[in-house]
Amino acid sequence: MRSGSRRPERSEHDRGGHHPTILRHSVIRGGAPRRVIAAVGTLGLLMLTGCGSSTVDDIKVGSGKGWQSAFHDARNSGASSVTGARHLSLSWSRPIGGPLANATTIGPDGQLFVTSRATTDCVGKPGTTGMIFSFQMPTGRKRFCNALGPDAVAAASAVDGASNVYVGDDGAVFSFNPLGQPRWRTPVAGVPVSVQFTHDGTVLSVSQSGQVDVLDRQTGDREVSTYQVLGDPDFLAHPNVTRPPDGQGIDDCAVGGPQCAVANVSALDPNSGRFYLTAWRTGAPTASLVALHYADKKVTQDWSVDILTDGSATSPALSADGKTLYVGDNSGRLLAVDTADGHTKWTQPLGFAPRGGISLLDGLLIPAGDDGHLMALRDNGDRVEIAWERKDLTLRGRPVQTAGDTGYVVVPMGEALHLLTFDTKSGKTIASAPLPGAQGTTVSTAIGPDGQVVVGTRIGELFAFTPDR
Repeated sequence: MRSGSRRPERSEHDRGGHHPTILRHSVIRGGAPRRVIAAVGTLGLLMLTGCGSSTVDDIKVGSGKGWQSAFHDARNSGASSVTGARHLSLSWSRPIGGPLANATTIGPDGQLFVTSRATTDCVGKPGTTGMIFSFQMPTGRKRFCNALGPDAVAAASAVDGASNVYVGDDGAVFSFNPLGQPRWRTPVAGVPVSVQFTHDGTVLSVSQSGQVDVLDRQTGDREVSTYQVLGDPDFLAHPNVTRPPDGQGIDDCAVGGPQCAVANVSALDPNSGRFYLTAWRTGAPTASLVALHYADKKVTQDWSVDILTDGSATSPALSADGKTLYVGDNSGRLLAVDTADGHTKWTQPLGFAPRGGISLLDGLLIPAGDDGHLMALRDNGDRVEIAWERKDLTLRGRPVQTAGDTGYVVVPMGEALHLLTFDTKSGKTIASAPLPGAQGTTVSTAIGPDGQVVVGTRIGELFAFTPDR
C-alpha cells in the first residue's frame, strides 16, 4: 500500500513538514567547509530575501533555447527549434565519476546540469550518494557539485530562463541557482522522475510512487493539494500503514516495470493545463496512459486507458496541436492516442522496445532505443506509414531533431560509438564523429542554445560537440 499523502519525516532541511524549506545557511549533504558555507549563506540570504518575498514571478520559464527538461520542452518533443549544424567537432569530454540514468539539461546560456550516483561525495568523502553537477559549455569545467540522496541519479531536472535548476531528490524537489546555492527544498513522497514547467510557469513534480505536486518556482510552496495517481491510502482500513522508502521501485523505472508506478516524464499541453503520464497500478495486468488536468487550483483526472502492454517503454510525447499523444510500450509498439478521450488512433509494431522517448517534429516520429534501428514514421491521422528506415544503424540512445531537417543519434560503428548527423527527410547520413572511449549505450542527447550537441553515456561520461563554422 503506497502512502504518499502521509507527512514525511523531517530532516535538517525540512523542518516545515510538507511545507518547503527556504535554505539560507543550511549545509547540503557532503557539503563545503564552514567558511565557504558562511559566505554562500550570506549571499543566499540577500538573494532569497528579495526573491522569495516577491509576489510577482519575474523568473521566466525560458525562450526554448537550450534543453530545459529531459525531452527539451513540456510536450516532450525531443526536438529543438535551433537550426542544427551538419558538421560537428568534439569540443571536450569528461568522466562524471558515476553512472548516468537521466537526461542532461542545458540552460539558455549553455550551462549544463546532470545527476549521478557515486561511492564518494562531491568532496571525496566515502559513501554512496547522489549528486547534481553543473558544467560550463565552452570548456566542460565544473561549476558546482552538490550532494543529494542516492536515488537522485534517476530523478528528472528542469532549467528555467534564469538558469535556476529544479531537480528531484530522495523525498523532495530541490532548487538551486546557477551558482549551486540552494533556493528551496520541498518534501514529497518518493523520487520525482518527472519535473516540468506548467502552462502558468509553476513546477510540476511527479514521483515514481505517483505523487503529483505543483510548486511555486520562487518559493517551492504548493499551489494545489497533493494528488495521488494511485489514490489516497485508506488509513481507517489500514491504520498501521507506513510510508514506503522514497526509493522503492526506482530501479524498475528504467524499463517501465511494475514496481515503478510512474516511470516516465509527463507531457504537458502548454495551452490547456492538461498533462499526461504513464502509470502501472498495483496488480494491474497492463500499464495505463492517464490524462490529468491542472486548473482552478486543483488536479483532476480526465481519463485513463489501460493500453501499455508489458509496461511503458517511453515517456509520452504530445503533438504541436495538442490533439495526439504518442507513447511506446514494452511489447515493441508505438501508439497514437486521441487526447480528447484516450482512444487509440493507430498502433505500429517496431520490432523493438522504443526505450526512453520519441522525437517529434512536424509530424515526423523518430523513436529511441538501446537496440533496434534508426527509423522515422509519418502520422497521417488515422494511420501511420514508415517514412524511411536505416536497418544498418543500430540505436544506442535517443535521437533528436532540429530545425533545418537535421537530426542526431548515437550508433555503433565498428568497435566505437559515433554521433551520427542525418537528414531527417530521407534518413541519409550526413556526417559522423566518434565518442572517444565511449562504451555501452547513451541516456541522452541534448541540443545547446547555439547548436552544441551534448551526449551522456550510461557509464558516466559527457561528450560536447560544437558546430563547425
